[in-house]
Amino acid sequence: MTALTVKLSSKGQLLIPKELREQLHWEAGTELTLVPTGRGIFLQPSVKKAKHNLADLRGMLKYDGPPISLEELCKPVDLGEANRGKDNP
Repeated sequence: MTALTVKLSSKGQLLIPKELREQLHWEAGTELTLVPTGRGIFLQPSVKKAKHNLADLRGMLKYDGPPISLEELCKPVDLGEANRGKDNP
């Protein structure tokens, strides 16, 4: 990506060139965050906050097998057994 030069308007506005907006997939209404740096600003899309909380995710993953006890579910996994026979005899 090459550097582009733009001018600040009398209202403090910048025009981001169309080719750059297309390349970054920034459409009208895209919310951007300005981060001050020692030499200027860093411009990036704002992070969207999730509209859901953890309780909303309950039941999202389905398990059709028999019930698993809490002890079995929390039992450590021996990765050594899973890797035996591949590269390590």
